[in-house]
Amino acid sequence: MHKYFNPGKFGRIADRVLPFAAGLTAVLMISGLYYALIGSPPDYQQGESVRIMYIHVPAATMALGVYTFIALVCAASLIWKNPLSDMIAISAAPIGAGFTLICLITGSLWGKPIWGTWWVWDARLTSVLILLFFYLGYMALYNAYDDRRRAGQTSAILALVGFINVPIVKFSVDWWNTLHQPASIVRMGGPKIDPSMMTPLIIMFLAFISFFITVLILRVKVEILSLKQERLNLGK
Repeated sequence: MHKYFNPGKFGRIADRVLPFAAGLTAVLMISGLYYALIGSPPDYQQGESVRIMYIHVPAATMALGVYTFIALVCAASLIWKNPLSDMIAISAAPIGAGFTLICLITGSLWGKPIWGTWWVWDARLTSVLILLFFYLGYMALYNAYDDRRRAGQTSAILALVGFINVPIVKFSVDWWNTLHQPASIVRMGGPKIDPSMMTPLIIMFLAFISFFITVLILRVKVEILSLKQERLNLGK
């Protein structure tokens, strides 16, 4: 895989993948929102407010997934010293932070009618808020340096330290007594969600993944162009 961590090689592959990823994102997002808002039934207990789930749950999953992706890429950066790894990681960070913010906002909107409050300082909500701070801290530390190599190395260490919070977010509902419900999809006994709700949820999961790939490619291409421009300016 090391040969693919080359800006030129990445650019050629990205140009082929981007149109497909963008088109897939549009199709999945439109169909997912249709089934989520119109095609799926209201919950017998939560009523229409359950529709927030189709945004909240995929956003929460992507928040954890993108940070895990960043941690893996940062580990590769520290091991192989490849500048493209740093570009990929810093390009993914704002997207992951956006997913985390969406998770927190939709969680508050969902919590008000169900729990009777916008926010509680329980383990799940607090650990997700800490995850957002790690995203912001990683981006702030990376941009604090003018030297890209030093910025990548220093921020990569912070990203790896912050990865400790990912399993805490995931298993917080199992380790502590919280208002947040336990896992309903990935569990030993199988999903507890009715197929009429599971289908739009899966579509939205795929839409968010496709959206992440699309935006990540665009952001990495911008980073590569920025690096080329910096080298041209240094050569003048």
